[in-house]
Amino acid sequence: MSSAVVALLLLAGLSEAAGRIMPLLVRRPGVSRRNVAGLMLTGAVVEGAVFALWPLTALTVAELLLSTPPPGGELVWTPALVAPLTLAAVLAFPLLGPLLHLLLYVGVGAGLTGPLASVTGLGWWTAAGCVATAGVALGGTVEGVRRLVVRLSATRTPEAVV
Repeated sequence: MSSAVVALLLLAGLSEAAGRIMPLLVRRPGVSRRNVAGLMLTGAVVEGAVFALWPLTALTVAELLLSTPPPGGELVWTPALVAPLTLAAVLAFPLLGPLLHLLLYVGVGAGLTGPLASVTGLGWWTAAGCVATAGVALGGTVEGVRRLVVRLSATRTPEAVV
């Protein structure tokens, strides 16, 4: 993976992290800048890693459908494939609306479908199903881990002593 692709994936991850952390800052105005920077950096790395795993997960799902390994090479992010993802993350981070966010990710997934279909030899619709399955699985996993971390790290409110 080239350094340009890594930089674009981290930028997309940073935008996603910002969209997730902004509501936290609104609810807790006393959060220190150091904690915000740590959350942003951690979120950028995690979201960037999830974006980097999307084509690999889609290829793995496609390989489950094939009886023999795909004849082509590997499916990897290229700057041409990752640039729309970064644009989608920057333009439509979660605060701007889930429908626009979903629409842009569908567009990016459709862009990833063509290379997956050519690498695996599957039809376009089957490859689109593999990309969608991989995206939903990765998104669901990250959301589950995120909710678990929030639940474990939530501060308890003290009970009033009467």
